[in-house]
Amino acid sequence: QKQNRSATMSALPPDTCFLALGDEDSVLSLREQIAALEGVLNTLEPRRKVLLIPPDYTRYHSRVGPLTAACDRYFGDRVKDVLPALGTHAPMTPEQFSKMFEGVSFDKMRVHDWRNDVVTIGEIDEEMVSKASDGAMREPFPVQLNRLVWEGEHDLIISLGQVVPHEVLGMANYNKNLFIGVGGAEAINLSHFIGATYGMERMMGIAWNPLRAILEEASKLTKELPILYVLTVVGRDDDTGELVTRGLFCGTGYSCFASAAELSLKVNFTMLEEPLDKAVVYLDAEKFHSTWLGNKAIYRTRMAMRDGGHLIILAPGVCRFGEDDAIDLLIRKFGYRTTPETMENLKNSFELKENLSAAAHLIHGSSEGRFRITYCPGGLSKEEVEGVGYDFSDLEAMRARYDPEVLRDGWNLVEGERVFFVSNPAIGL
Repeated sequence: QKQNRSATMSALPPDTCFLALGDEDSVLSLREQIAALEGVLNTLEPRRKVLLIPPDYTRYHSRVGPLTAACDRYFGDRVKDVLPALGTHAPMTPEQFSKMFEGVSFDKMRVHDWRNDVVTIGEIDEEMVSKASDGAMREPFPVQLNRLVWEGEHDLIISLGQVVPHEVLGMANYNKNLFIGVGGAEAINLSHFIGATYGMERMMGIAWNPLRAILEEASKLTKELPILYVLTVVGRDDDTGELVTRGLFCGTGYSCFASAAELSLKVNFTMLEEPLDKAVVYLDAEKFHSTWLGNKAIYRTRMAMRDGGHLIILAPGVCRFGEDDAIDLLIRKFGYRTTPETMENLKNSFELKENLSAAAHLIHGSSEGRFRITYCPGGLSKEEVEGVGYDFSDLEAMRARYDPEVLRDGWNLVEGERVFFVSNPAIGL
């Protein structure tokens, strides 16, 4: 009750879009973005205790790091906490934090413990869960938040992130940052499994879907929290190949997210004339250390792959399967099999039932037998890779043939072979 009274005093207007800047041709400079963001912040009443919820280092390309630092400079010591939306990911190191959020004190960083440091604030009716999962699950959806978000008595919570196609929720960010990014194990497990059973092909790039509807219901339980969303849309410059910010959106509800998602549809989708026979995806060694993260190479290309095609993943930094030791063991045990196989394993395994996000990840990471996947990791053996159901190839040999320093995003001709190259699978579909 104390938290609610504090939040109500500093409440923001519901579902208001304060800023919608940019279009599919825009190249927004950092100076423009910061000026626009500060313009929004200037309209707010004075704040005394601010919480920032940015993405973690795996979302470095979101171009949200400098905006997080700008918020920190704007509020100064009134920013009491910075809580990266880790989800199930490993905590940020001091080096990663200082690189992504330049100038922000590491002492402000709080680590989200998705297994323990959460509170359940309510639940969503099982009927919505049944509908969202096509009847595969029939149980209430727990609405969970990091305890600091719910009990921290902040008078402003700024959630920052990139809107981009996403395998679990259709489009990433907005209230996903809260209920999954700083949510608890039950909610993360159930949301990922709902997304997997509903079907990635039905979900990817669709802003409004049954799982998003569940999160919208969840948002009704947090309406007294003073949450401001700051959302970017990032694309690749056709001439330089560099990442540029196309859009910046600030608001308090779905309408702001919907505007960002509409722009992302124009910016982050590559439509092809024909399916891909061979695709090569490169995973930056600094950002992708596990297949849990690196399998974006599969999620973001599978709708374009031809039956019988070949996906090659150059993964110099990948040295494990799960970000979390328990999930790493589950991936090694069950592997990336077809959906029917994983669902059968789920029936017979208590530990998989207790970790539905792992089951969902195994489904997402399968080609369903349609096309071949060859992983070329820097830190996993042939036996380990083949043990989870992928083909293995030597990284250096493959990198010599498909040099990521030489290939350009899109179609390339490599020794007479036509290859589609993706330098960063995290920025589009």
